[in-house]
Amino acid sequence: MKAPPRIAVIGVGNTFRRDDGIGPAVVRRLRERAVERPLPPSVALVDCDGETGRLMTLWEGAELAIVIDAAHAHPGHPGRVHRFGLEGPYAGPAATSSHGLGLGEAIELSNVLGRLPDRLLVLAVEGADRSLGTGLTPAVAAVVDRLAATVEAEITLHRDVRARNAGHQAGGAPRSAGG
Repeated sequence: MKAPPRIAVIGVGNTFRRDDGIGPAVVRRLRERAVERPLPPSVALVDCDGETGRLMTLWEGAELAIVIDAAHAHPGHPGRVHRFGLEGPYAGPAATSSHGLGLGEAIELSNVLGRLPDRLLVLAVEGADRSLGTGLTPAVAAVVDRLAATVEAEITLHRDVRARNAGHQAGGAPRSAGG
């Protein structure tokens, strides 16, 4: 029997570096929301420190991998969300994360090794503070619920597209009305 489709939601970051903890904060919110609205069993909600090998392991074999990470821009706009995706062939370097070797390198190495997920979506949030300490700054904390809702919507969209594609394959070619 074939394993169910796998969706990996990966919260990248360090909860002891203030806004760098946005990824784990969104994963934590998704877990809380799943008590009332369970996610499909094929969804894995995981935290990751951003280490290249771990990222690659977490998304390998996934049909959809959603990565939530902090981004640090100068000048920055704390709380602004950047969304980028990867479907099909990988064409070049990805944005770098706040980790030494991290997301960009994991994408590049996965591409070379043929270990990229079928679809990769990155939600990167500009932070204000990555100093030692816990808790997100107000501007970054304000986007946690919106990002959790975005991730849930992406999971639903993926499930719906998959079901629609399965229906088209099972039904065969459409027949003409006159034939």
